[in-house]
Amino acid sequence: MNPDRKTSVAIKLLDARLVGLVALVALATWLYWQFGEYLEVEYLAGREAELKRFQSDHPFLVYGAAFLIYVTVTGLSLPGATLLTLVASWYFGFWPGFLLVSFASTAGATLAFALCRYFFRDFIQERFDRRLRIFNASLEREGAFYLFTLRLIPVVPFFVINAVMGLTKMRA
Repeated sequence: MNPDRKTSVAIKLLDARLVGLVALVALATWLYWQFGEYLEVEYLAGREAELKRFQSDHPFLVYGAAFLIYVTVTGLSLPGATLLTLVASWYFGFWPGFLLVSFASTAGATLAFALCRYFFRDFIQERFDRRLRIFNASLEREGAFYLFTLRLIPVVPFFVINAVMGLTKMRA
């Protein structure tokens, strides 16, 4: 394929992905603007008895909604995952909250990884190809070890790890 044509195709693909990313961010912003007040701790604490009654009447709906909210927040790397973790353990209890947060955070991290890979990986790999060759070769040899080590370092936020690993050639 002609190098100019390859560049043109890459730019069109990047433009389409950029439009998708802007739409996704706009949707998340709109949802937070519309429903953000319902996620505030004061609102939830003031309606605790009502919320507990709703949970006992509709457990699958409540667990499913909590799971989807947590996956969305972590998948889009929005602030608030720590607060959602605390709210889940308060609302559901320690063990049910622990299970919900464990599975939802894993699904959200995978979503963040996939979104970064889909929207940005090709662009970053092409743009910084020469500089990333050594890094990509190291990841091919010891990728799981690097990822495990980064997860154990509390200074590096998880959303950064999810995004950066999505930009690499590491498999999900």
